[in-house]
Amino acid sequence: TALAQITDRLTTISVQDIILFTKQFRTMIRAGVSMLNLLQILEDQTENPKLKKVMSTMHRDINEGASLTEAFENHPHIFSHLYCSMVRAGEASGALPEILERLTFILEHENKVKSDIKSALQYPIIVMVFLAIAFIVLLTFVIPKFVNIFTNAGLDLPLPTVICMHLYTILSNYWFILVGGLVIGFLVLYYYFKTSNGRFVRDTMLLNIPVLGPLLQKSAISRFASIFSILHASGVDILESMGILSGTIGNEAIARELEEAKDRLEEGRGIAGPLGSSKYFTPMLINMVAIGEETGNLQEMLQEVAGHYDTEVEYAMGKLSEAIGPLLTVGLAAVVG
Repeated sequence: TALAQITDRLTTISVQDIILFTKQFRTMIRAGVSMLNLLQILEDQTENPKLKKVMSTMHRDINEGASLTEAFENHPHIFSHLYCSMVRAGEASGALPEILERLTFILEHENKVKSDIKSALQYPIIVMVFLAIAFIVLLTFVIPKFVNIFTNAGLDLPLPTVICMHLYTILSNYWFILVGGLVIGFLVLYYYFKTSNGRFVRDTMLLNIPVLGPLLQKSAISRFASIFSILHASGVDILESMGILSGTIGNEAIARELEEAKDRLEEGRGIAGPLGSSKYFTPMLINMVAIGEETGNLQEMLQEVAGHYDTEVEYAMGKLSEAIGPLLTVGLAAVVG
């Protein structure tokens, strides 16, 4: 029906849905359930209608002779390049349950870091939105009641009052131009940030913002070390791992650095050297990778780095929260003033 089609389009597959699916998939693989029966069981048990449809398609593809990796790769908007690469490594090595367990760890770790950052930014965003609304309400409803009084009084008005009166005049006479400009500007930025160059400009600017930039950088390093460690332990080739990381790091500026590092890796310069040429990777990460390469304990070193930067991210989020309070207080005072 039309209602069912609309509902299906509006339904999304969340990270939690993918994590639960991966856990169930791993458990049944480990229990020895055949692939076709496994997908049928998951299709019957899945509550998300969109994911249920994906399971049905995967069941059909495998029944027609496709490999498990191919079945996953047919749904790139749901299963990421990282996800499919891990499945391919598990399928090739015969250790699919163990690799799915590592994949679950990655998904849960990524989800936690993103949720923590969103939580840290949620409060200031809400306050700033309400400050903007309050300022607009003051200009459109409060200031007009005093404009005529101030104008007829013939007094020398303070500069903030004069500015507010001019802002009210502009807002009342040209509001349609302002609204139109904001909408057009938003759409232009929205579509520009969907391009590779747009994301690069946006992410470079974010990384240069005090307090927030270091937080995003440390989060990216933690993600890099954690995913690289698991890919290395799963037997994924170094060059392929760098390709996967550049596509899943979540920051276009750092992703381009990884692509350049991958090019230098192809020239046979090791891992630490190419990474050391990037301005976004810290000396600690480079030194730990170098030690891991020399001693053959790269996976262990990367896990140490990931754990360290997880702690650094938590500390940076605490600093961000501490800095936000005074900044918002100053902003509120400016609006009231």
